[in-house]
Amino acid sequence: MRATFARLCIALALVSTPQLFSATATSHLTRAEMEVFLRTAPIVKHKELGTGVTHSIRATLSDGKIQHDAHIQQIDESKTTFQTDRGTELNFRDSWKFNIAAYRLDQILELNMTPMSVERSALGKSSAVTWWLDDTMMELDRKKKHLEPPDQDAWNRQMYVVRVFDQLIFNTDRNLQNLMVDTKEWQIWMIDHTRAFRMRTDLQEVKNLARCDRKLLAGLRKLDLAALRGLKPYVTDQEIKGLLARRDKIVKFFDNAIGAKGEAAVLYDTPQR
Repeated sequence: MRATFARLCIALALVSTPQLFSATATSHLTRAEMEVFLRTAPIVKHKELGTGVTHSIRATLSDGKIQHDAHIQQIDESKTTFQTDRGTELNFRDSWKFNIAAYRLDQILELNMTPMSVERSALGKSSAVTWWLDDTMMELDRKKKHLEPPDQDAWNRQMYVVRVFDQLIFNTDRNLQNLMVDTKEWQIWMIDHTRAFRMRTDLQEVKNLARCDRKLLAGLRKLDLAALRGLKPYVTDQEIKGLLARRDKIVKFFDNAIGAKGEAAVLYDTPQR
């Protein structure tokens, strides 16, 4: 009964909304309707992706009227210590749950730079099911093809947001394969956050904090336990505590930079996505 109602809701989506992704077949859907689709549409085919170490899956979902692909991640591992190329990490976690937390935090901050991700039992396991981004390429492939953005300043401003976001969530696995680029609109999308939301209260790379979007900084100032309630149960109380401590350091860093350099040299405004 619920699935039938959800399909009906999707089919009756008549309100014109801004196109969130470049998939023409689903461009009329609102973000909420896309989430319903991800949660309820049957999986008609799937295959394991060859990239990454989490054995993630690309699946095609269809409710009979709409068809779209999704990225399914099911990894959920915890280790006291874990050796990475950056050294030994304590209290290591690699979890599908963090994809959903990252999406929800992205929405709280009104970035709209991560694709929607929902919890669902998929192929017999609890999973993060994430909207597949059509008409995009990995940043790795963009660099290999020597494709350059037409507006370098606009590109840099997006990258500043990525860097602030990664410091906020203590993302230990940002690389050129989990940044996606829409080369028509030249928009950057952040994906795959399974190794983030650490309990640590320090910042990974302060040097990555160069400039900050004005609205993002204002959003960071407003973050508190009440605002972050929507991240649970995908992150723990300790992980939220770590995030807020890092937020304090990020805000202090930019406040100090503004005091030293002036607001115009540090803050900027970007159009709403």
